[in-house]
Amino acid sequence: MLDILLDSIFDTLKALPFLFGAYLLLEFLERRASGKLVSALRGPLGPVGGAVLGCVPQCGFSVAAANFYAGRLISPGTLLAVFLATSDEAVPLLLSRPEAMPDLLRLLGVKLIAAISLGLLTDLVSQRILKRSQEPPFHDFCEECGCEEKGVLRAALHHTGEVVLLLFLVNLALSYAIYFIGEDALSRFLLSGSIFQPFLAALLGFIPNCAASVLLTELYLAGSLSFGSVVAGLCTGAGLGLIVLFQVNRRLRENLTLAGVLYAAAVFTGLICNLLFPR
Repeated sequence: MLDILLDSIFDTLKALPFLFGAYLLLEFLERRASGKLVSALRGPLGPVGGAVLGCVPQCGFSVAAANFYAGRLISPGTLLAVFLATSDEAVPLLLSRPEAMPDLLRLLGVKLIAAISLGLLTDLVSQRILKRSQEPPFHDFCEECGCEEKGVLRAALHHTGEVVLLLFLVNLALSYAIYFIGEDALSRFLLSGSIFQPFLAALLGFIPNCAASVLLTELYLAGSLSFGSVVAGLCTGAGLGLIVLFQVNRRLRENLTLAGVLYAAAVFTGLICNLLFPR
């Protein structure tokens, strides 16, 4: 029980520098950014950079992306590209197994292609087909808390503290839940060998905890998950990014739509991978 508590603290602390950095940058940009910088961050190739950034094995980038999106610094396509490409702890776990190197390279290649494709398609549909232009460059995070009267550093610390507390509580609750449910029960739930497995694995990936990516990877290495299923689960496994998105972006319907698109893209990618790479 103590180990679970310590792991939850450690997982939260790992996201802390990314959270603080994101809020510090947002507060600075909200007050002093130039139009050229905003244009660069919202460029048409934003999803490409987002996909590459998401492949870095650290869930903190998805946290930063959620904050940038809430501040309207990046497009919805760029946000989804970061989320879809994020693999969290799966990369270092596969790196620790030399025999799994081909699986790692294939995983990163698939997620990179899928993330770029989804990001560009999302922005195309949003801006050209649905005719939804980007909202004003910055969303005022301080409408209700009065942070606009504080300095950049104090405002960033204020928002970071609020979100860090939420993340710790979520991490702790989910870690205890996974501990009491057990890996064997989850393996049975995921219907080993079934065509529906990517659908269930993608749902498991939504668990906003580093333990989810570890569990999915271990089940894949043990043979309980197909390659397409682990891809589906890791594509929705945006770490703590989704929790932060729902915390900082007040448009609930928009958040649910983004989560739905992410799930559909993850399942579709997983099904295609099962056809192309049968295990």
